[in-house]
Amino acid sequence: MKHIAFLGLGIMGRGMAHNLLQSGHTLTVYNRTSARAEELAHEGAQVAASPRAAAENADVIISMVADDHAARAVWLGEEGALAGAQPGAVCIDSSTLSPACMRELAQHAAARGCAFLDAPVTGSKAQAENGELIFFVGGDADAIERARPVLMAMGKTIHHLGANGSGAMMKLINNLIGGVEQLVLVEGIALAEASGMDTAQVASVLTQTTVSPILFQRKLPQLLARNYNAAFSLRLMHKDMTYALAEGLDHHVPLPTVAAAREIMHIGLAQGLGEQDVMVLREVLQPAK
Repeated sequence: MKHIAFLGLGIMGRGMAHNLLQSGHTLTVYNRTSARAEELAHEGAQVAASPRAAAENADVIISMVADDHAARAVWLGEEGALAGAQPGAVCIDSSTLSPACMRELAQHAAARGCAFLDAPVTGSKAQAENGELIFFVGGDADAIERARPVLMAMGKTIHHLGANGSGAMMKLINNLIGGVEQLVLVEGIALAEASGMDTAQVASVLTQTTVSPILFQRKLPQLLARNYNAAFSLRLMHKDMTYALAEGLDHHVPLPTVAAAREIMHIGLAQGLGEQDVMVLREVLQPAK
């Protein structure tokens, strides 16, 4: 079994860390809000006061945080995880970050004598809790094999996409498609409601048509119930669309649909809805009275 440091215990990280404990690994955790770390202490995890302290003597160090800024905060600097990492450790970032940030972190890890994998995941809170995540991984194949038992304790599939940054790019592609799909779903239900149709019936019909991906089937009940408890917050989806648009500019690929979707999401953020689920866009698209 491995000695693992886990940094970031949000919606996804909490379930991932729990599954590592259930698999018999020794776990040290760090979270900016210490109360979340204390919950795992009751399950047997050690709680560290800083990322650096968490990483000391760890075979594998995993981060699951919100964005590039938060990732740099937990990995870099005097109290960052890399300052405490031992040469030979495998560093894994499962956050949804920009590919450039992942490559930057990989360079810092290499300077410390550590391997680095960008390994963002697809799946929601339920998949994180049930150990059913899918990993998109960029990095060295040997490092993946060393980390495989740890990754498989949290997920069911590992896709090796190539060098550092490729896992992050795959995640942005996945999320830009998913973000647009969710907005289209909201728009369809908003139109059905405004026109006087029975939205439950519309939803039932949609699940039987060729336009109904798995995402629709999962999100429709939440949308109809106007349940906006965040499985994936609007703020984070807006961030992912922003990163995707930056990659489009960098690679000279126009992404007009993503740009339009992000602007609608920005309206939701301006209305203070950022911590609610993406489905809260139903309220943004309410017809004017």
